[in-house]
Amino acid sequence: MKILVTGSNGQLGNELKILASQYPSFEFLFTDIGELDITDEKAIDVLVRQENHAAIINCAAYTAVDKAEQEEKMAFLINAKATGNLAKVATRYNALLIHVSTDYIFGGSGNRPYSEEDNKKPVSVYAKSKYAGEQEISNHSKNALILRTSWLYSEFGNNFVKTIMKYGQERGKLNVVFDQVGCPTYAYDLAKAILEILRINNIPEGVSVYHYANEGATSWYDFAKAIVEISGINCRINPIETREYPLPAVRPYYSVLNKAKIKQTFNIEIPYWRDSLKVCIGKMKELLIREK
Repeated sequence: MKILVTGSNGQLGNELKILASQYPSFEFLFTDIGELDITDEKAIDVLVRQENHAAIINCAAYTAVDKAEQEEKMAFLINAKATGNLAKVATRYNALLIHVSTDYIFGGSGNRPYSEEDNKKPVSVYAKSKYAGEQEISNHSKNALILRTSWLYSEFGNNFVKTIMKYGQERGKLNVVFDQVGCPTYAYDLAKAILEILRINNIPEGVSVYHYANEGATSWYDFAKAIVEISGINCRINPIETREYPLPAVRPYYSVLNKAKIKQTFNIEIPYWRDSLKVCIGKMKELLIREK
């Protein structure tokens, strides 16, 4: 099976690169903006037609949540229009499109884990652009799988884990909000789930939506506490309310995802968030040792 991966220099794309060798029956073509501009439908068409890809994994996204408030046009171009381009081309050549979406589309005013069918209430520009991308897929796809995830981190790129580790080493204390609750997700685990779904090859026809995040739920405060504890960093984490740390974009107060559907459909085991955090931090430490 030939698989096209977009946005391959990001967190998820890099984890897919690491896992690729474990799936010898898949032939991957990893692309990023330098190799393929997904805002250009013709460029996608040429590539997919020439290479005859059976699946497209879209890891490309505009993820600067606060910056999106000022760059609305760019956020919608990448998260909505470009996603629509991929959906149209995938349908044209009978390829499966796997697209990664976000917990932000629910708004975060609930108090129980969100199922795939719950009402969507995107608040920020980022959230609205990601939801628009889902709608583009619904409008143009014949065969697609949307995976909503949350609080993604890895040893690659910029993310909360790396930020806490960096500033935790530089400062004696950090203030972190305790009134936002969600599911941290290790990008390696999500990448593995995507490839296992493709390997199982039991994907329902049409457009289907699933939630994937690591098991359990926590606050950003407790997440930060776990990061410094596991890393062995001597830093005090102080709990604060969201109102004490205002940001341009509104964050969901509660965005825990219900993963029952993906587990039942594909028989996937999902690791507990704290166990995966230990694995990721272990890899980061190994990388630092090798670099020295």
